Amino acid sequence: MAENEQAEMKPTLGLTGLTMNAMALIAPGAFLWLTFVAQGTAGATAPSMWLGIVLALLLCLATAVCYAEMAKLYPGTGSSYFFAEQSFLNHEKAWRYARISKFIVGWGSHLYYWVYPGVMVAVMGELVGYLTGTLWPNFMSASNPGPAFMALIVIIFSFAIAWIAHRGINGSTAINIAINVIQISALLVFSVMALGYRMNHPAGSVAYQFDSSSGEAYTYEFATKTDGKTETVVRDANGVPQPKLDAAGKPVPYHISYPEKDASGNFLTHPTAGSVVSVHNLSWVFIQATVAILILVGFESVTAMGAEARNAKRDVPIAVITSLLVQGAFCYLIEYFAAEYFLNSGYPMTSATGSAAPIGDMMIMIGDAIFGQGNGRTFMLIEAFTVFLAIIGTTLSCMNTGARVTYAMGKDSELPDHFGALHGANLTPHRAIWTLAIISAAIGIVGVSVPFGDGGALSDATIAALPHGFWSSFGYMSHDKMAALPQTVLLVTLTSNFGTFLLYALSCFICVVAYHKHPKFNALKHLVIPVFGLLANLICMAFYLIGPFIGIGTKMEPLLALGIAGVWAIYGGIYFLRSSKGTGRTTLLPDEAKAAGT
Repeated sequence: MAENEQAEMKPTLGLTGLTMNAMALIAPGAFLWLTFVAQGTAGATAPSMWLGIVLALLLCLATAVCYAEMAKLYPGTGSSYFFAEQSFLNHEKAWRYARISKFIVGWGSHLYYWVYPGVMVAVMGELVGYLTGTLWPNFMSASNPGPAFMALIVIIFSFAIAWIAHRGINGSTAINIAINVIQISALLVFSVMALGYRMNHPAGSVAYQFDSSSGEAYTYEFATKTDGKTETVVRDANGVPQPKLDAAGKPVPYHISYPEKDASGNFLTHPTAGSVVSVHNLSWVFIQATVAILILVGFESVTAMGAEARNAKRDVPIAVITSLLVQGAFCYLIEYFAAEYFLNSGYPMTSATGSAAPIGDMMIMIGDAIFGQGNGRTFMLIEAFTVFLAIIGTTLSCMNTGARVTYAMGKDSELPDHFGALHGANLTPHRAIWTLAIISAAIGIVGVSVPFGDGGALSDATIAALPHGFWSSFGYMSHDKMAALPQTVLLVTLTSNFGTFLLYALSCFICVVAYHKHPKFNALKHLVIPVFGLLANLICMAFYLIGPFIGIGTKMEPLLALGIAGVWAIYGGIYFLRSSKGTGRTTLLPDEAKAAGT
């Protein structure tokens, strides 16, 4: 049979399965590749990148405690949507607001759960474009892959992930366990090698500099020529940069340095390890946190799998906290420190923000230094494969979570009823999954449409040097036109992040409601921590509006993200009122609902 509205999900997941599903969504391998460039292009705030992650981690830990505590009370499917209803229903004075509260939380969560997979499929488009350009540079530029080609990858990937999710949660879990082991191992290897490169190349020593056009690293200075206005690198017929020669006709070795800024004040490198972990500017830390939240979200995903957990009250809370600590407090803080500390004059932040995959560029340089000239590309391809796997895992995990929240709302008739049906054989919310695949493809296409807009706009010379063809250069406009458009990857990222802040703030508030006058109330876990999480989320949301007007960070992307969130909220209100009228339900629950719910 195709579907069954009476079928129920089976409890098959233990603690390991739950934790691995959450860890796959947090995926450090995928997000280092994704967000390093997004954080680097967030205005002048890049020096505070690492501490921005720390702030986002503290915010997420506070929220994770709230999720874990609510999961102890209300194990089930639907995550915050389910928690909101149960928290209000179980209060003598607040029970009437159960329906409106759960709809607000559920609708708001879709701004995160429906946009986030689109962000990830856009990342996959960029990754495949980068790898294609690396392998076939005459067809595609690795640093600046073609939007049309990336859009094709987005569509294929969206529906491939939906097919895996459609098959069932046990298959998804097995894939996620393998992916987690592989990506964490690869992450640690890269981090150790990046730190080793920095420590073995003090200022003044001979080192590598990266050439974005050829996608290779070289140990000599590049010869240049000028037409009186623009200085360009001299290249041979194969595009290889030619060395600058000394008086004896020998290549001039490239000597590395670690300048903090260029003549225009743009951030370049961290001169010391202390600079990586320094505040630099408190406002910059908050701006960086608004981007960094993307790399840490996902710990709450297992709370949507309570119906599929064998011991939900015990295992789900542990999985929530453990997944965040392992991936966030351990993996991310190590890898971001290593990547930022690696930055040097041969590959400064300005080079990173002009590349579709700066971490891939770094891997080529590091690989060449350790394994010999030309072998860095092989090292990068091996590491990139683990990133490819990580993106599969995080997209799959998020699509599973988002589909289950949609399923819960459909089952409650807060969304169209057909979303509340399970597939008869696989027992998966298949209609929600395939709908999410279509939405993810559309958002992913938007994400890759202008990958270098706003402050990351490419120079006209760079655009002219792209391989010509529909798949490789269609969609690239002049520098001025691209500078006038938002960087679409950052735009969809910030939209998803705003939905995350909104959902997490509401969840912290719901935790306070859930434990108010409860026999197990604990002042630290059920008041202090939730209030801190609520305020931290609200402050980060406020920086979307405040930052652009005080000259911090970019302007177009956060303001457009706010606009999208506003339209979503207005549409949600209209939908709720129409749905209530059409089904004869009231906004506030009647007395008989209290009797049924308690």
